[in-house]
Amino acid sequence: MRFSEAKNHPVVGTGSADTVGKVKSFVVDAAQARVVALVLAKAAGKADTLLWEDITSFGPDAVTVSSADRLVEPAGELAVLVDKKHAVLGKRVLTDAGDGLGEVKDVEFDPAGGAIRTLLTSGGEVAAWQLIALGSYALMVRTA
Repeated sequence: MRFSEAKNHPVVGTGSADTVGKVKSFVVDAAQARVVALVLAKAAGKADTLLWEDITSFGPDAVTVSSADRLVEPAGELAVLVDKKHAVLGKRVLTDAGDGLGEVKDVEFDPAGGAIRTLLTSGGEVAAWQLIALGSYALMVRTA
């Protein structure tokens, strides 16, 4: 599945069948090459972040979670990853050799576990194993 396909998916509580929010963005840990959380739009209450381990299922039409109580306010390293400066989409991609590979247009990920499969950049595809780090300036990848 791609981020572009999953954005705006409703997040539904399995206990109440109520909408908890909609997928607004994806929080990526580049060192792990995986999605670690979702930021939700239209979430009820203050908290708007859903940790990946609290997702019950990520289906083609909706994301399910046990309840809205699973939403958290980001703290510590998660707060840094959630910061818009660390968003993956639109981020400049640089190799560890200093070469530019364009910018991230979309990301393919495994909805079952959150693992990143491929970055789709304006300069071509980048495999998940190449990810090194994500910062405010760029996404750093290993030279293929």
